[in-house]
Amino acid sequence: MNFETIKFELQEDGIGILTLNRPDNLNAINFQMVEDLHKLYDHLMINLDCRVVILKAAGRVFCAGSDLNDGNILRSKRKPEQYKRFYYLDVPEVIKGKMYYQWRITQIVVKMRKITQPIIAIIHGPASGGGFAFTMACDIRIASEGARFNNAAIKLGLSGGDVATSYFLPRLIGMSRAAEILYTGRTIDAKEAEKIGYIFKLVEEGKLLDTALEFARDLLRKSPLGLRMTKQVLNLSLDSPSLETMLQLENSSQIVCFSSKDLNEGATAFLEKREPKYPLR
Repeated sequence: MNFETIKFELQEDGIGILTLNRPDNLNAINFQMVEDLHKLYDHLMINLDCRVVILKAAGRVFCAGSDLNDGNILRSKRKPEQYKRFYYLDVPEVIKGKMYYQWRITQIVVKMRKITQPIIAIIHGPASGGGFAFTMACDIRIASEGARFNNAAIKLGLSGGDVATSYFLPRLIGMSRAAEILYTGRTIDAKEAEKIGYIFKLVEEGKLLDTALEFARDLLRKSPLGLRMTKQVLNLSLDSPSLETMLQLENSSQIVCFSSKDLNEGATAFLEKREPKYPLR
């Protein structure tokens, strides 16, 4: 698949490597990147040949957040055609454009959670605003010591709740820490991020991709169906109203897995003390 602002490579083993690819613009999220990411995640919804996704970035910065040039366009009369309208709303065109953009970018993180592939983010340099939010929507975060995280919207007169930040951050690091970070808009360095549990592992920048690939290959040795069902139950557990609700869901997922061919291969491999051989699908 060809894109203007991102790259995607699906390796033969089923690992997909997604690269934010606007290094000269600090990988800032512009209109085109939003549309490219939507196209890719729509594809991954139905591409079961891809088992795990690694999200990384080209250049020296992971993602500087929203592209300020596009922000200026939204405040002007020069904007992409689809951003000029927002259904039936009787508000100025500039507001419609901003609402459409806001809705469109937030749907990216929804799709990141909906796709069945676990997403491993490898972060070097700053991940700000929407870039910070993209890392939150991933399943696993690995970073180098140069990584930085912040949502400075509160310093610009905006809300600190943006692109699901107020949803993910308290669930990842706890309400008190999340509140302090979003209220102040301060930057978290890599060591603090590891200490509070936001980062799974801190490694040298040159070892980021190798570390992620090693972790991804470990996931490839797991049942494809079992891995997809595990991501599904983890997603739903974030909003589960009760223990019993989650037990019902887990029971259903186990029954589905129990009836699959993956179970036969996994059990046989375990008894034979070898690695299971699951087909790509």
